Amino acid sequence: MPSPVKDHAKDQAKDTAAAEAPARHRLLNRERSILAFNRRVLAQAAREDVPLLERLRYICIVSSNMDEFFEVRFADALEAASEPGSGTTHSELAKAAEEAHTLVDEQYALFNDVLMPALAREGIVLINHAERNEAQRAWVAQYFHREVQPLLVPLGLDPSHPFPQVANKSLNFIVQLGGLDAYGRENGIAIVKVPRVLPRIIRMPDRISEGKQAFVQLTSVIRAHLAELFPSRTVESFSQFRVTRDSDLDVDEDEVKNLRTALRSELSARHFGEAIRLEVVQSCPAALSDFLLTQFDLPEAALYRVNGPVNLVRLNSLIDQARASSHRFKPHEPSWPATLPRNRPIMASVAERDVLLHHPFESFEPVVQFLREAVEDPNVLAIKQTIYRTGSESVLMELLLEAARRGKEVLAVVELKARFDEEANINWAERLEAVGAQVVYGIVGLKTHAKLLLVTRKQGPRMVRYAHLSTGNYNPKTARLYTDLGCLTADPEMTTDVEAVFQHLASLNPMAPTRRLLVAPESLQAQMVALLDKVGEAARKGKDARVVAKFNALTDPVLIEALVRASQCGAQIDLIVRGACMLAPGVPGLTETVRVRSLVGRFLEHSRVFYFRWGDGLTQEALYLGSADWMSRNMERRIEVAWPVRDPALRQRVIDETLVPYLHDDVDAWTLASDGSYARVADGKGQQSAQRALVQRHR
Repeated sequence: MPSPVKDHAKDQAKDTAAAEAPARHRLLNRERSILAFNRRVLAQAAREDVPLLERLRYICIVSSNMDEFFEVRFADALEAASEPGSGTTHSELAKAAEEAHTLVDEQYALFNDVLMPALAREGIVLINHAERNEAQRAWVAQYFHREVQPLLVPLGLDPSHPFPQVANKSLNFIVQLGGLDAYGRENGIAIVKVPRVLPRIIRMPDRISEGKQAFVQLTSVIRAHLAELFPSRTVESFSQFRVTRDSDLDVDEDEVKNLRTALRSELSARHFGEAIRLEVVQSCPAALSDFLLTQFDLPEAALYRVNGPVNLVRLNSLIDQARASSHRFKPHEPSWPATLPRNRPIMASVAERDVLLHHPFESFEPVVQFLREAVEDPNVLAIKQTIYRTGSESVLMELLLEAARRGKEVLAVVELKARFDEEANINWAERLEAVGAQVVYGIVGLKTHAKLLLVTRKQGPRMVRYAHLSTGNYNPKTARLYTDLGCLTADPEMTTDVEAVFQHLASLNPMAPTRRLLVAPESLQAQMVALLDKVGEAARKGKDARVVAKFNALTDPVLIEALVRASQCGAQIDLIVRGACMLAPGVPGLTETVRVRSLVGRFLEHSRVFYFRWGDGLTQEALYLGSADWMSRNMERRIEVAWPVRDPALRQRVIDETLVPYLHDDVDAWTLASDGSYARVADGKGQQSAQRALVQRHR
């Protein structure tokens, strides 16, 4: 007799498959959506209303983004495509790869044909060997012999000199040699590694720059003197090359005994993961590029021939060295929040009312000052903080170290698996442990992505808690570049919930029920779905039904399905999605009432804001801020929090500053069509810039 439990499970599986089938049909491809975002960033470099050096910086940002795309996203997609039933197909990857090639070609065309000529007209030049005069060539030769040649070790290839280990994103030359080596043999290939310890962009002295700001690339210096490295041979051809590798760390958390030790041992292996992309200069002979493809076991489609510097990211150095303030954004100095009197302790103000911080328009310094006060206050007994991306130098981490030295109870939840920040976080963890802080690394299988800081203070006979919650990282540097929201609060229910999260992370005991916070993976996704369904039900009944959500990415099928259901009921839905969005808006019968826009401006949009309305009045709306994007990894495999903004004045301020201006932006905004394409709003000729308005508002 068949088991009713098994039959029920089979029925559930069939229902799930049936529900997911149309969703898969509707979903836009994630990799191509990421590339579309980079195309929007590249469009910033083409804007004549953007200062010239900032346009070049957008070129560099695209290169950095593309590095990460291949190191992480494309590498994961390749692995998924090899697994049956993953939903990722090789044809989709081929289309994404084709779009990546087109994007890179357009990037270099803009660099060569538009930006460099424009910079040259302003007296900022990047001079190659053919363009240098006699004095400049003499200076380059001196620089080569003094600074560069002592660090170069050309490697001739033969059976006892095999092809070397080439680190991820390291820059190298491959050289085809004529003639015989010192032993009379015809080994014709040599590799020259470009030293990472030397600056890639070198400024020439003013005395030989002919009244201009002249720069030279390190690779151009080496190229001009390449023949000197092989005095008895003939350099027949050569090319720069660079390989991008899969950079995910392979650590089985269930098997290791000490995650920190295991990750540190894996960090060096990251540089030699599976090769994903090979870059060479456009003039690289086919024989050399084919040789490299064979060495790295890559297909022809993985070869990127670029018309210019192989690593455009390094041009950030030129931007930083150039003396041309008129070609940069006007300096922006974040304002001190009006609700925090400078001559009063932060905690005294927060005890009276919640304080909202909007970065980078408002300063991040109040967060630093809040922690500094806690460290110096003898009545503060305990400090708890999550650490995700804080940087290798951090005043906040130095303050935590000082708190531990002063004997306060310090708990640091350090996320060791924050991609590309692992080493910095490991170093902070070791320093914190050395001074007596209690350090934990979250929960096996889950990244701790929530941004929380909790202070416990003895006030008379009572213990009072103060908390800071944020949509962004505890990093003062990125707080000047990323748009984020933070909240300082002494609300007992909120701070009790924050304490519950820390207790859960440290003790591994079941999560205590929370009154205000929504926590992933326990409740966040389910509550977001419930709110979307509530809005949909209100729309079905003819009530005022509205959703406005702002986040960095929308890729979670469960939440996408809930958005589709709400739209089918008639709810009006506006989504402000900076990056990848897999939901196609405006599809008849499915997402007719969904509108999606993306904003790319001076600052990186990073805040997460979720607004729901299912009727009239303040009791029929909800507004949450959070650390999580609407991605499956954030909902299922990370510790995330979202918190309600309950104060009516603060709620209105969030709406007025983070939603309304973004829905009306016609300068930096793009709209998504149902086919996955984006179009600039008002073709870039508009007048309303959300970011510009916020700078003015907080000036």
